[in-house]
Amino acid sequence: MISLQASDFELFGLPVAFALDRTQLDLQWKSLQREAHPDRFASEGAAAQRIAMQWSVRINEAYNRLKDPLKRAAYLCELQGAPVNAENNTSMPPAFLMQQMTWREALDDCKDLKDESSKIKALETLLEEVDASHGAALSQAADLMDVDHDYLAAVGQVRALMFIEKFSHEVQHSLDAFT
Repeated sequence: MISLQASDFELFGLPVAFALDRTQLDLQWKSLQREAHPDRFASEGAAAQRIAMQWSVRINEAYNRLKDPLKRAAYLCELQGAPVNAENNTSMPPAFLMQQMTWREALDDCKDLKDESSKIKALETLLEEVDASHGAALSQAADLMDVDHDYLAAVGQVRALMFIEKFSHEVQHSLDAFT
């Protein structure tokens, strides 16, 4: 029997790796939820239902962490002894900092455009660039974890991905204001 303290990967019977089969994850989640659903334990009393509820919550937490690539990457780094600590460790390579500044300036320039269609086009172009950068950073993080097993280097990529995702949402929010 797996304990509540088992890793998310153990809980779902998955290899400890960044790459995972999303279909398999979804199937395992449904199966585990069926097994742990509190209604299945209704005839066994309140204590059994409480335990089932704990399992259900634990399964959902693990599922939400594993299905999200950024959360999965941060979790995997932490499991391998390289916590991301994004709130305490904000150091980034100078090239990435320059990219951030360039994107920020581009977003400000978009907002300064007078013509709505020009503004929308500029925001869409910026979003495409940011999304391409996100894909490249995600791929690099995957290689660092699954190929090189260099979790310390992966931590930097995870922090970069956190910024890129946050900035992408900001650009998308600006774009959504026009639709």
